[in-house]
Amino acid sequence: MNIKIINKSKHPLPKYQTELSAGMDLYANIDETITLKPLERKLVSTGLFLELPAGFEAQVRPRSGLALKNGITVLNAPGTIDADYRGEVGVILINLSSEDFFIKDGDRIAQMVIARHETAEWQEVTELADSQRGSGGFGSTSEKI
Repeated sequence: MNIKIINKSKHPLPKYQTELSAGMDLYANIDETITLKPLERKLVSTGLFLELPAGFEAQVRPRSGLALKNGITVLNAPGTIDADYRGEVGVILINLSSEDFFIKDGDRIAQMVIARHETAEWQEVTELADSQRGSGGFGSTSEKI
């Protein structure tokens, strides 16, 4: 699949790190170091602009290493970039640790997964089919066995 991209950053295009990787790393494109204090969130620029094909989205997800080692995650994970969005790809990071975290220009801050999606059409009805689960939710499935 080919995706049109404008790279206004100082960094390489996102790429898969291994042959079977699902996500591509996104790099911070910033002029000065950002300090993320504990429980603070900030929008971090990437300098990337996409034109996705209809029926696809780009999902912005946390990097597992940053989450485990530093408590840094993507706040709205996964963040969705719609096919009709033409603005800059930004990443909302939050620091869930008890220490300041420093983001430098070129740091790998998140990963992006390209995913197909369906466009739903609602069919209004007055009844829904029965199911084994029924209306049980929030932990109710563990009680059914």
